[in-house]
Amino acid sequence: MLEIPVYSPDGSQVESVQVDEALFGSKVRRELLRAAIIRYEANQHVGTATTKGRGLVAGSTKKIYRQKGTGRARMGTIRTNVRRGGGVAFGKKNRSFRQSMPKQARRAALDSALLSKMIDGSVCVLSALEIAAPKTKSMTAILKALKVSSTCLLTIGNPNENIWKSSRNLPRLKVRPVAELNPWEVLWPKRLIFTREAFDALVSARSN
Repeated sequence: MLEIPVYSPDGSQVESVQVDEALFGSKVRRELLRAAIIRYEANQHVGTATTKGRGLVAGSTKKIYRQKGTGRARMGTIRTNVRRGGGVAFGKKNRSFRQSMPKQARRAALDSALLSKMIDGSVCVLSALEIAAPKTKSMTAILKALKVSSTCLLTIGNPNENIWKSSRNLPRLKVRPVAELNPWEVLWPKRLIFTREAFDALVSARSN
């Protein structure tokens, strides 16, 4: 069993919750996790770079001058890639870098990422998170009370506009609903903070 500390917004530990490793696959599957990270980064690749080949640039396809008798090097069409304004040899074309992964594999990779963070002691639960108005100062005070000085992922139960607006100006903080978690964003930060609602939803989804 893993013990996850629960903190109040003022930074004091109020309790701890126990989590069974079996809910998250019992062990960290590193190869699967690596494949999920590679897939995520590949899917961020836009792939819209493109260049014009010799068949796309403007110009005649006629040979510039005759092959022999001129005393100059032989030369073909004006569109050739060796001339200025010609096409690009082996140029880039639009392509998709997307990779697929079965749903169960994606789920197992996410569980491995979460389990890895729990084993490292990088996960904590926030007993309550209520921000009445969107203020960066309010979120900064909570992070300071929790002694978060590096990268952090705050996971909430449902989208909350006040929390999101209070966090968007903090470069080392990301906010995600628990339903939108992915392995890359779980492994990215040094600290992973769940609201109590989000953590209960995470465990409940794996208990059923």
